[in-house]
Amino acid sequence: MRRRQGNQRSVNGILLLDKPSGLTSNKSLQIVKTLYRARKAGHTGSLDPLASGLLPVCFGEATKVSGFLLDADKHYQVSCKLGERTSTGDAEGEIIASSTPGDLDLARIEAVVEHFRGVVDQVPPMYSAIKHKGQRLYKLARQGVEVERKARTITIHSLSILQWDSPILDIDVHCSKGTYVRTLAEDIGEMLGCGAHVAGLRRLGVGPYEGTDNMIGLEELRDLAEQGPEALDKFLLPMESGLSQWPDVCLSSDAAYYLRQGQPVLVPHAPTDGWVRLFANDHKFLGMGQILDDGRVAPRRLVNIA
Repeated sequence: MRRRQGNQRSVNGILLLDKPSGLTSNKSLQIVKTLYRARKAGHTGSLDPLASGLLPVCFGEATKVSGFLLDADKHYQVSCKLGERTSTGDAEGEIIASSTPGDLDLARIEAVVEHFRGVVDQVPPMYSAIKHKGQRLYKLARQGVEVERKARTITIHSLSILQWDSPILDIDVHCSKGTYVRTLAEDIGEMLGCGAHVAGLRRLGVGPYEGTDNMIGLEELRDLAEQGPEALDKFLLPMESGLSQWPDVCLSSDAAYYLRQGQPVLVPHAPTDGWVRLFANDHKFLGMGQILDDGRVAPRRLVNIA
């Protein structure tokens, strides 16, 4: 399953990294990749340097799953500082406006928060990786350039107040892909009439992965690396765990053979539509498939593990 080539290994699986605040997602990825001596690795969507928390790292063939995790729902706990707007929408930017939150009480804050639950339109911030005429918006923002951005439809599945201790409002957010938490904080602050920015952010969930129990931090990984690769590998989850919300289709030997040749196959009792996880009859994960209109199971992204 893992072959050595020079100082690198063929590693396959998903690590639930607890990214520390202060590091970029890419820097964290490179540190983990080096510790594992992995030939191939990628993360599943950047966390801001300010943010900490769950950053799934996909190794080897598991990188084929990363796009689906990128599109998955996310779960955050956010500390919003009311009364201050910053250039970036978070604590890393310069304060551009300030006011006193005044006598805000929970009832008024809750009434405002209610407006942001469910399906809402959100204008992406200038400090984002969205491209405008080939350039990232954050690069334009650093040059002092602001361009018009189209609102995007997002879904806030749940939004609850954890604590209000002026001027800090702590909230819990479960949202769809494409949601900018910085913009959410700013919009709440604007509706309250005092402005706001993100003072702290921690991600607790990505798709099927939820909570802190299975996360591991960089310092613990560094300590484990001194014990050898096996100590690190025990924290890898199987790549199919990233798709646990999908139904499973178990294939006979013949069906698995033809599917590996790129041919759709008919599988008794398979789902009637949607994406599926594909398994051989020995429970080996084969990859991702999709149900065609005629009911056959088509291969979409197969994994290749010797």
